[in-house]
Formats: sequence, structure tokens, C-alpha cells
Amino acid sequence: MMTFSKRTLLAAATAFTMVLPAGWGMAQEQLDVVTTTGMIGDAAREVGGDMVNVRALMGPGVDPHAYRQTRSDIVGMANADLVLWHGLYLEAQMEDFLRELSEGGNVVAVAESLPRNLLIGHEDYDDKYDPHVWMNPNLWSRVVLNVRDALIEVQPESEAAFRANADAHLQELRELARYTTEVLSSVPTESRVLISAHDAFNYFGNAYGFEVMGIQGISTESEAGLQRIAEMVDTLVTRDIRAVFVESSVSDRNIRALIEGAAAEGHEVTIGGTLFSDAMGEAGTYKGTYLGMIDHNATVISRALGGEAPERGMSELLN
Repeated sequence: MMTFSKRTLLAAATAFTMVLPAGWGMAQEQLDVVTTTGMIGDAAREVGGDMVNVRALMGPGVDPHAYRQTRSDIVGMANADLVLWHGLYLEAQMEDFLRELSEGGNVVAVAESLPRNLLIGHEDYDDKYDPHVWMNPNLWSRVVLNVRDALIEVQPESEAAFRANADAHLQELRELARYTTEVLSSVPTESRVLISAHDAFNYFGNAYGFEVMGIQGISTESEAGLQRIAEMVDTLVTRDIRAVFVESSVSDRNIRALIEGAAAEGHEVTIGGTLFSDAMGEAGTYKGTYLGMIDHNATVISRALGGEAPERGMSELLN
């Protein structure tokens, strides 16, 4: 196992200062917060407001299961006032580094402390859980509270502002949960089957009463064999499933193979749309926020599977 001592981190910070983006390493009044995923970055911005400067390491289309820290990432995290990561083995390739880093600074795994009775266990490992908790807005609200508490711990003099911002965002999440429940409950019961590239939607399925099938397992690092694809082709045909979904951060190769396999059996299957699974949309857009990500997914799924949802989503901001 690769280890990173405090001396190693300080050496990295010294050696690679020249590769930092403009503005890094300069004295700032804002808290310098580094997050792994865009979803955590969005929560930190919502709670921190103008008191934080947030950098998310993993941008649109980036797969957190396979992401490895770069040299500039190491420097940024070593110099940050606060590092927020997900945990639950989402950042599998970074976990050893992040745990070492936590021994010497403000580093918090914001989903790691969620009550185990609310988590979905891994079918192959007793001590591992499905990390995709952001697919349920009510469960994600608990993560937002953990982000709030981490910010308060680092800057307690701003506690009142952090709590007020968090309360406002939690209200938005309640409205999101109301909207998603409404549009997804309009999908006919027999059509509530969501098939995608990997098992990122199990919390979604639990929250909204959908059967969820992924060609790959919980991690995109697992492989989908020919037998698995053949089994899923049989499912499409025998259950007359007509739509499957691709993911923005996962190759569509296996989904295309599924569609072609069904076609060979005389069964037509279409792509119902592209869903955001492990990453949000482009920065600076509505889909590049957590609200927009989940609004998009619920709206696309509902419309593709025979439900009723406004074309432009909850806030008329989708395009």
C-alpha cells in the first residue's frame, strides 16, 4: 500500500508550487476548500456562500471510481483549509492517500458517518456499502449537514451564516424531493424499470419504487461479461422493456451492446436519455448543480418511461 507521510506532503507542496493554477497558495480571506466530487463541491458552495473558495477535483464526465490524484491535486489538498471527500469507497483509487492526509489536517469523509441502516450493502463485501447516496435527495440532505458541520469546525466564527445557508439549501432539497416523487410516481408501475451502465441508481430505486439494473456492478472498475449482457438481453425481451439509459461519466459501449443484442432477437430498444450518475453537468450551468443534476435525471426518466413531467423540469431551467 502506498503511504503519504506529512513530510512527503510538505515536500510535494514545495516541489510542485509552480504548477498550481493562478491564485493558489496566495493569502485569501475565504476558506480554501477542496472537494473530490462535484456534488460535494456544490454542497460546500451552497453552505459556505461567499465565505469559501471551492475547487472540486472531479469535473463533468469524470468517473470517481477510477480517478487518481494528480501532483497538483496533492499540492492543493495539502494547502487547503479543508478537504471534503465522499468515502464509502467511492474514491477507491484515492482512499489510502486521503486517509493518510486526514492524520495531519482538516479532512472529512462526509458520507462515511451516515447511519448504516440507511445504506445499501455491497452484495460481495460485508464491510462495503453502495456509495451513490446522492441519488436520494433526502439522504443527500444528511451529507449537506455534515458539510455544514465540517465548515463550522474550521471557521466557528461563521457558524450562524453556515447554518442559515444550510437551512436555505435544505429547503431547496425538500422541494426537489417533492418534485421528483411527483413526476416519478406518474410512471406506470409496470414500466418502473431503470437499466443503465452500472449500479449507480439503487438509492434512486429505493426512494421512488423503481427496479434498477446495471450492466456493471456498483463500481465502474468491474467488468461486464458476455454472459451478463446476454442475461440482460433476455430480460429486455421477456419483459418487453423498450428504453435503457446511458450515463454521462461511463462509456456507452455496454449499453450499445445491449441494444444490438435485443435487436438481434427482434426486440427494439431505444436510449431513453443520458443520466448524470457519478458526476454533474458542465460547470456554470443548471445541470452543473446538484439540484439540476437530479431534476434532469427525474425528468428524463419520467418522460422516457411513460410518466408526466414538464419538458424543462422542476424550475423550467432544463434545456
